[in-house]
Amino acid sequence: MAQVDVNKLKQAEAVSSLAKDSITQAIEQSAANTVLCAEALKQASNEIAQAQTLISQVQSQLQTQQQQQQSSGDSEFQI
Repeated sequence: MAQVDVNKLKQAEAVSSLAKDSITQAIEQSAANTVLCAEALKQASNEIAQAQTLISQVQSQLQTQQQQQQSSGDSEFQI
């Protein structure tokens, strides 16, 4: 059975929460200070990219494990 890297998913969840906070900050700053708004959006973008990287790593790991399981399953039926 495929193993999921829960730690990476928890990291992605935490980073996503930070991204949400940065977006909220950008909304709050949008009228008052466009420089802080732009900085908050940049931070949110970086955090979203980090979360996407973590998720992609877990997906890749799962695909590799599934392929290995299929390969080992196929070899069991060879004569």
